[in-house]
Amino acid sequence: MRVGIIGVGAVGTACAKAMLLRGSCSEIVLIEKNDEKSQQRVEGVAADLSHGAVLCPPTRIWAGGYEDTRDASIVVISAGINEKSGKAIDRNDPRGRLLLLPDNAVIYKEILQRITEVNRHAVILVVTDPPDPLADIAQRLAPTNPVISSGTFLDTLRFRLQLAKQLKCHPSSVEALVIGEHGTSQVYIWSSARVGTEPVLLHAARMALKAKEDWDENTFRSKVEHDVKFANISIIEGTGASQHGIGIVTARLIEAMLRDEGLVAPVGVSHEQFKTTLSLPSIIGKSGVTKVLEPSLSAEESDKLAKSATAIREALCSLWDTGFTI
Repeated sequence: MRVGIIGVGAVGTACAKAMLLRGSCSEIVLIEKNDEKSQQRVEGVAADLSHGAVLCPPTRIWAGGYEDTRDASIVVISAGINEKSGKAIDRNDPRGRLLLLPDNAVIYKEILQRITEVNRHAVILVVTDPPDPLADIAQRLAPTNPVISSGTFLDTLRFRLQLAKQLKCHPSSVEALVIGEHGTSQVYIWSSARVGTEPVLLHAARMALKAKEDWDENTFRSKVEHDVKFANISIIEGTGASQHGIGIVTARLIEAMLRDEGLVAPVGVSHEQFKTTLSLPSIIGKSGVTKVLEPSLSAEESDKLAKSATAIREALCSLWDTGFTI
């Protein structure tokens, strides 16, 4: 059960660490650019993690090259410029992570060519921002490899966490989904959000009534959505990079695929209906997504999902207009 990680910056390192601690797989090969500085970094990360690996579930971790992905079951791509270096941290810019697409598309083109030279069957897991259009590009460049993006899985966890804070319960007790783009057009599925069996909004209203506090649904929703949508920017402002949450999410997705679990989570795959890659709740097994589940949506949510798909398609169209080719 070998997994390759291409791009060993903050996110790639966090993915490797989470996989190591959780025992997600038996082998992790870390791959970076071939320049001296990048090679020093990746060898340093591999050595540092391998020292602690003595106390973790048995896992071999080393710095390697693309040829080492030949026998990999999954290849994670986390390479590219991040939100801070790509200046995608303006809360007032509706493009959000999509600003990173032109630069990261060029990086992905080279990476995918290198992967497909040695491995045409591994699942490619796109983690780099913006993951949805990059997964679309990856699928075009690697048509025989299953491709998924980490999508809105992390956004969904953030949604559950923020709801749990408001409802004063544990996030695992909240059922709630974010779908669409992993970005500013993401869609919060309030219509089916539950705590226990009770609708979240009804439960919050009852809590406010019992506590004799003012209650306004729009205010409640706006606060939660704001804290979820811009969680990455708040983290970056504090630490310089949003990395640990996505590292754990990546490890969990890898486990679901390698163990053929049938985990249901919102991840990005190409949808003919929307003519792009975006997230919907999906069953995840050894070949990536084995089935997409159609969520029950309100009319408002359906409209927002269509607009989210449009935002991703338009970002890709703008990329083609610059002369970028597959």
